Amino acid sequence: MTIKDYYNNEVRKKLMEELKIDNLMAVPKVTKIVVNVGAGEATSNKVVLDKISEQLSLITGQKPVITKARVSISAFKLRKGQPIGVKVTLRGKKMYYFLEKIIKIIIPRFKDFRGVSETSIDQHGNLNLGITEQTLFPEIDFDKIDKIRGLQVTVVTNARDFYKGKKLFELLGIPFKKDKVK
Repeated sequence: MTIKDYYNNEVRKKLMEELKIDNLMAVPKVTKIVVNVGAGEATSNKVVLDKISEQLSLITGQKPVITKARVSISAFKLRKGQPIGVKVTLRGKKMYYFLEKIIKIIIPRFKDFRGVSETSIDQHGNLNLGITEQTLFPEIDFDKIDKIRGLQVTVVTNARDFYKGKKLFELLGIPFKKDKVK
């Protein structure tokens, strides 16, 4: 069973009961996933963005977009409009496939993993995960990477608050840190 089928058949019903929601369309759901890699070194080395872009397209299965600086910062030798990162926005089938990969493959590969912190969920119910290295993904060949880079994964939901977002992610199978018993 895919994560989309699991959400539609089981998670939705549980959310409707626990959150006391009458309308099926008001139930929280994942709307998109944004994967972002910032590359400050791209200001001095233009080839870096091509390599990051290639790796990100392998990871997500979609061509990334190069992001540009919004403002100039002289301390970082950064000019407005200069390319500084790469991002991908996933929706639909690719989004559910990537979410399933994150939950079942990537999170279990984290070193010394004790659970995702509750502070990873913002006040709007979106989950922000910082993945320390791209080598956790099975698509990346360790011999072909030039440098280990981290990436930021934001799972955007239509949940209106922290509690509804946390409940959605718990039911989808994201392991959160357990509270310490004193």
